[in-house]
Amino acid sequence: MSDDWDFDLPDPKPMVIGEDQELDQLDIDALFGDVGTPAPQKSGLRAVIESDVINHERLPMLEVIGDRVIRMFATNMRNLTSDAIDVSLEATTSVRFGEFMNRVPLPAMFGVFRVEEWENYGIVTVDSALIYSVVDALLGGRGNGGPGRTDGRGFTTIESSLVSRMVELALSDLAAAFEPIAPITIKLERIETSPRFAAIASPSNITAVSTFRVDMEGRGGMFSILLPYATLEPVRNKLLQRFMGEKMGRDAIWEAHMRSEMRKTEVTLDAVLAERTFPLSEVRGLRVGQTIPLNKHPDDPFEIQCGGVRLGRAQLGQRNENIAVRLVTDITKD
Repeated sequence: MSDDWDFDLPDPKPMVIGEDQELDQLDIDALFGDVGTPAPQKSGLRAVIESDVINHERLPMLEVIGDRVIRMFATNMRNLTSDAIDVSLEATTSVRFGEFMNRVPLPAMFGVFRVEEWENYGIVTVDSALIYSVVDALLGGRGNGGPGRTDGRGFTTIESSLVSRMVELALSDLAAAFEPIAPITIKLERIETSPRFAAIASPSNITAVSTFRVDMEGRGGMFSILLPYATLEPVRNKLLQRFMGEKMGRDAIWEAHMRSEMRKTEVTLDAVLAERTFPLSEVRGLRVGQTIPLNKHPDDPFEIQCGGVRLGRAQLGQRNENIAVRLVTDITKD
């Protein structure tokens, strides 16, 4: 037996369908559903609606409002639970409503509230860790690492009632934080445990979301305040401010400077004693020294103009050997 093994294997026959039809690459791709082929790009209105990229204008004042909520909510929660509370702002972002609701970890509570002055709605979401921490704190527990998460059951009426107290506290602080921008009244309408029943906008609507973390002596969790851009529309211009009290488009110093400079501006006034219309043929025939009758009496009032704009009527006179005019009507605003 030779040391060199030589197997002359026959060439594989192409896969055939029927007697004479062979499968080429296009047929294989069609058979396996175009595996590895990139999905066709979306275009037109569908690409705009289903796009994951959100082009929006930044609202700097939302971060300032979030900082005010932190200070007030931490103080009020200490008074409510008698625990050491630490509240921090995790992030203020913009996201589509459907995307946010789909990524909220369940079980959770959704507090639907209404802003009376803006006639629109918002949502407060509370995760399960914060729910059990608040319930444990309000019922007198001291928590040693925090209550464990209980799966497989819904929230009881007592748990919903206790958490609603915290949600109402957060909403009252939110209304107080908006006070320097616009006085608002926020009313908690209902508490839901399913995102389906907390839908206040279409999935493609853009919303502003502020997420807060609450630490309660080794336990705690997170809650978020969601406000659709449609809800914030009445105060959008004020939310574009970079700091509290900023005047949008106005500067008191330049305003006073412009007022003082305008008062010192010199303008030229024209005294139109009379006007008469001539045909072009007569104008071409005018000669030096020719008298043009205007049919006006010296005491008749005439018009005062500035740049061709009529200001009022005046009479001709003399003062200190100078020709003067005296207004007989007020300056018109026409």
